[in-house]
Amino acid sequence: MYQLRMRPVFAIDAHAAGPGPMFLRIAYAVAEDIRRGRLRPGARLPGSRALADSLGVHRNTVVAAYAELAAEGWVKTRAGGGTFVSDELPEPTPKSFSRRAPARERIPSAPGFDIGPPPARRTPAMPPGTLALQSGVPDPRLVPHAALARAYRRAMRRAGPNLLDYHDDGAYGHPALRAGIAAWIARARGIAAGPEAVLVTRGSQMAIALAAAALIRPGQSVAIEELGYRAAWRALERAGAKLVPIRVDRGGLDTAELARLCRRGPIRAVYVTPHHQYPTTVAMAPARRLALLELAARHRFAVLEDDYDHEFHYDGRPILPLASADTAGVVIYIGSLSKILAPGLRLGFAVAPQPVIDRLAEERHVIDRQGDLVLEAAVAELMEDGELAQHVRRMRNVYRERRDVLADALRRRLGRRIKFEVPRGGMSLWCHAPGIDVAAWRRRAAAHAVSFAAARHFSFRAETLPFLHLGFASLAPDELEEAVRRMAAALP
Repeated sequence: MYQLRMRPVFAIDAHAAGPGPMFLRIAYAVAEDIRRGRLRPGARLPGSRALADSLGVHRNTVVAAYAELAAEGWVKTRAGGGTFVSDELPEPTPKSFSRRAPARERIPSAPGFDIGPPPARRTPAMPPGTLALQSGVPDPRLVPHAALARAYRRAMRRAGPNLLDYHDDGAYGHPALRAGIAAWIARARGIAAGPEAVLVTRGSQMAIALAAAALIRPGQSVAIEELGYRAAWRALERAGAKLVPIRVDRGGLDTAELARLCRRGPIRAVYVTPHHQYPTTVAMAPARRLALLELAARHRFAVLEDDYDHEFHYDGRPILPLASADTAGVVIYIGSLSKILAPGLRLGFAVAPQPVIDRLAEERHVIDRQGDLVLEAAVAELMEDGELAQHVRRMRNVYRERRDVLADALRRRLGRRIKFEVPRGGMSLWCHAPGIDVAAWRRRAAAHAVSFAAARHFSFRAETLPFLHLGFASLAPDELEEAVRRMAAALP
């Protein structure tokens, strides 16, 4: 216990302030004596050296305590004249020392200004033990943690202080990762792009939102897939887009319908997932791919190509992106490294002509001056040493097995109730459930601790349709077997 023995001014117990740095405990003790009236306004406090000697602490500790008291308004220091209790004291209970803010200082429960209607309710958190067949979600348990940790250490050893500083061009992403992505997509996806055509983002959703903000003005029409990806729609709507749904069938987006829309008036952009259409998993037919690029070049609209899971194609070679055949500069190609690694590692990218990348970076700088340069440098290390490519090959085999396990379990337990085709790639199955109220099934499934997405979630008009979307990547084979058993038990 430290006793402050400052004859003849006061005697206080610094230990009574509880745990914490000693300078705060001293400051708290002095403030308490002032608050209780033991020290009157104008009273002179001992010099820092004398008080430090009396307490058996370093003089700097007392200097820091006095600085804290001065910042709170309890004391004033006169140049060459010592430290005195202030004539005008702060509130009786000092904010920085109080253990709990008084009730009257709690933040109000409602704002004092208009903020518009409340946001749509998000899906509540699932109870522990729920097996979630989440669409498009990888398994974070399979991330190469050791390799990623080594890459972090190498990145920090090479350029740690520099990575932790501000960078004028930080909104574009780390140069090494931009170069690594450019080489990656040239080799694996047939897109001939240099680093200057690549923007690194915090996930593909940011890339979509940046493209929407850069391209769209309120009231402009944007064509979207119906069924489709609701999160992308929200980003487009936030930018002011008037969304126009276009039918999706076994050949992907119906480009004939899109052509009719173009004849009725201008459109600003089209958002598509042509490789594994989300959520139906179909691939856009070659003729329609060419037709879409021709329409975009003729009518001068942008194509937002979301190729969210390109690496996960299991049977045959993956279809090359639209961007690989784009000669008119109409495609903004959007990809994700989060699907390769883990959702919590927020890394996506956009590829487009450099003037477009400059506009996206300008939009990004307003809301996020730069990304996580340490993470970006570490992933660039994984690319450089081949770890990322090795991980992709491993995950492709793992997810192929999980796809087959889920398909086999569905055939055995639900084969008479649902129909589906095994997709050649992707991370999900799209199932037809004729005669079944899928929404009611989903509600009953929650009581059996299993979760899946109903088609209504992907419908622009929120229509009730007899389809469901089952993601398989995030669950191990035994978990998939158990999930299907629970789904079957939830059916009447």
